[in-house]
Amino acid sequence: MGPQDVSCKFRRARRWHTNPCLAGTRGHARGRESSRVYAIVRAGGRQEKVSVDDVLNVDKLSGAVGSSIVLPAVLVVDDDNVISDPAKVSGYQITAEIVGDAAGPKINMIHYRNKTGYRRRLGHRQKYTQVRITGIDGPKKASTAKAKS
Repeated sequence: MGPQDVSCKFRRARRWHTNPCLAGTRGHARGRESSRVYAIVRAGGRQEKVSVDDVLNVDKLSGAVGSSIVLPAVLVVDDDNVISDPAKVSGYQITAEIVGDAAGPKINMIHYRNKTGYRRRLGHRQKYTQVRITGIDGPKKASTAKAKS
């Protein structure tokens, strides 16, 4: 929602943080019905922020479309609870489903040296795999194992 969408007597105050008519309309995630659980996962030499039903591109993975993979978690945020201890994070499983293949943008490279006639033209297009995050599962409760014994 921009300043032009709101009828307000303060015409000069165009910025949302100085306009009293736009106060409270940006910067907060109020009114969301679900809790915000997300994780930072390691995928293809990079770290990506993911939540359930996100689709992201990772480096090319071997696997069929529709198969399931597990991504290692680096950090997990569950509402106000931030878990970064490697011992505790290892209990979380981030599962993803392979959606399909993708390709990055074409990168053109030209090598040129003057006065010699040396010219080389190269191109590269990185291959990616699209994955959809299907679940962020917490560690299993140890109390159920104690109750059985």
